Amino acid sequence: MPKTHRYQATVTWTGNTGTGTSGYRDYSRAHDIAGDGKAPIAGSADPTFRGDPARWNPEELLLVALSQCHMLSFLHVCVTAGVVVTAYTDEPQGTMTTTADGGGSFDEVVLRPRVTLAGPVRAGLLDELHERANKLCFIANSVNFPVRHEPGPVA
Repeated sequence: MPKTHRYQATVTWTGNTGTGTSGYRDYSRAHDIAGDGKAPIAGSADPTFRGDPARWNPEELLLVALSQCHMLSFLHVCVTAGVVVTAYTDEPQGTMTTTADGGGSFDEVVLRPRVTLAGPVRAGLLDELHERANKLCFIANSVNFPVRHEPGPVA
């Protein structure tokens, strides 16, 4: 039986420099992302859109969400397959194209997970587990662009 899960957060714009949005260059894109009992995340726009490069932008957060979701799904399928992972890192990359009207969309995201295992596994098993994890990932199932995987060498 399907379950419905609800998520909630608060996003607060903190970038009013005194004149609000009186002009494109007259306000900061700074904002805070908060949730009950969680440390706040300092957000902004991409620097291309006058954002603060020291803060996380929505595009980076989408990239991170895809990476986190895949990692957590992958660790789960490894447990069910009897594969012991002792370390995991990912250096995901995404490409986005903007349009003349100021909009745009992601073209793709490439996840580059690197895992360390407690012991050897049969050839091809990790690729199968990454594929299974991708099918389970809620975030990857919710986007309209390809999420590819380029796993690195296993340690």
